[in-house]
Amino acid sequence: MDQREEQEFAEYFAARREAVRRMAYMMCGDWHRADDLAQTAFIALHRHWRKVRDKGALDAYVRRTLTRAVIDESRRPWRRERAAEVLPDRPVDSPDVDNSVATKQTLLAGLQKVPPKQRAVLVLRFLEGLDVAGVAAVMKCSEGNVKSQCARGLAALREALGDELGDLRSA
Repeated sequence: MDQREEQEFAEYFAARREAVRRMAYMMCGDWHRADDLAQTAFIALHRHWRKVRDKGALDAYVRRTLTRAVIDESRRPWRRERAAEVLPDRPVDSPDVDNSVATKQTLLAGLQKVPPKQRAVLVLRFLEGLDVAGVAAVMKCSEGNVKSQCARGLAALREALGDELGDLRSA
């Protein structure tokens, strides 16, 4: 890659780094894994930078790469380990906690109970704002598959949230 291409990539990376990291976090629920997944997506983009003809489609390419990385990561055997339910150090509960923070934590906890493909569809569809066709393009599947995964994912999210769902509807 020549100097001009390196500069173009560096500018794109600087502009989109945080957005891709947030999307990865919404898909996996762990900031450390999100950093790794975002890095994987950017490495793939850097490796194929010369082959990208339409620089306007970079976001779509990164989204697709990130989504595949999240799903692939969830299939690896060491991902089947579960984190401890009780942490050694408990945060002090503060009465100043904003309702939006509690709602976000509730939603993120519920998303972690949704299967990875369904979670990816929900994040791309509702949090990234893509339409059904856009999600289908990112995940390289049919629009019908996206609709069914979305319906199943929403059902799984509702089941995971249970009584806490009412709190989310009011927010």
